[in-house]
Amino acid sequence: MKTAFGALFLICLTTSAFADDNPIGFQASALPAAQNDRPLEMVVWYPGTTTATAQLIGDNPVLVGALAVRNAPPAAGEHPLVVLSHGLGGNWINQTWLASALARKGYIVAAVNHPGTTSRDRSPQAAAQLWQRPADLSRTIDAVMAQPEQFGVVAKHRIAAVGHSLGGWTVMEIAGARFDPDRFALDCTAHPKLTSCTVYQQMNPASTPASKARLAADLSDKRVTAVVSLDLGLSRGMTDESLAALPVPTLVISAGSPSEELPAQLESADLAKRLPQVSTRYVEINDASHFSFMSVCKPGAVALLEEAVPGDGIICGDGEDARPREAIQQQVTSLIAEFLAGAR
Repeated sequence: MKTAFGALFLICLTTSAFADDNPIGFQASALPAAQNDRPLEMVVWYPGTTTATAQLIGDNPVLVGALAVRNAPPAAGEHPLVVLSHGLGGNWINQTWLASALARKGYIVAAVNHPGTTSRDRSPQAAAQLWQRPADLSRTIDAVMAQPEQFGVVAKHRIAAVGHSLGGWTVMEIAGARFDPDRFALDCTAHPKLTSCTVYQQMNPASTPASKARLAADLSDKRVTAVVSLDLGLSRGMTDESLAALPVPTLVISAGSPSEELPAQLESADLAKRLPQVSTRYVEINDASHFSFMSVCKPGAVALLEEAVPGDGIICGDGEDARPREAIQQQVTSLIAEFLAGAR
């Protein structure tokens, strides 16, 4: 009874908090495989014009969703675009909290499930094609810009990319960072306990000369005008030269809770030091864990996760003596909105 009441309280809290806000629309669609045999599942949140009743989107027995109106007509005028990239083993639902919040602030927000590295597709062959992740975001930008009648008109000079964990690596690459597989392999001999190193070894994206060359290639999309990294991994493989010359403003947010597997000083903080100081902002949130950037867990979620896959309950944990995850995410949303508003 206590668990059920807690879940109901969270839903009511979400509903009342957004009841008087500007309406937002939501649509889900599939992007065809095109020429690379890589179909994508895409969702878009956007400012809408509707009086229809909103529904909870991305809500499941574990994670709290957010309110939106399915297939609502888009609001008039131009809107900045944000594309979202999830972490390894995640999916678009993980950042529902951020997508809906930014849409209420006037942004069109699109997210995709990256084949091979999503909870719904863990194909080793697709996961090894790490260089496809930035291309997924470029295809997303293409799709949203081609359908203004569905999602609204995109302001072409205000296109940002935001990513969490492996998604943070993805958005840095689409901004112009270059990855050196040899550099990363050498660094992992010095830091073998980093999750980035163990995950990279499992994916094995540089197993052949051809894949190694594709991973090290320029994966940037010149339409992207700003990027936000949320507690990224694999950053130690990015070259100093490409980071020093990164052409777009960058916000790097890290989880400050102590971690041997993904320490801020070896990932996000190290990345920020190598970026142009004039166009980079670094923020470390002391009570956030790596998973604080995922949707809020419902009461009883840990038990459900542990029953399904022992160890997965970790996604509901924040830092020691942490504020509620909702408060951490409100801070993150404010930081991102402020940064994007100034990155014009």
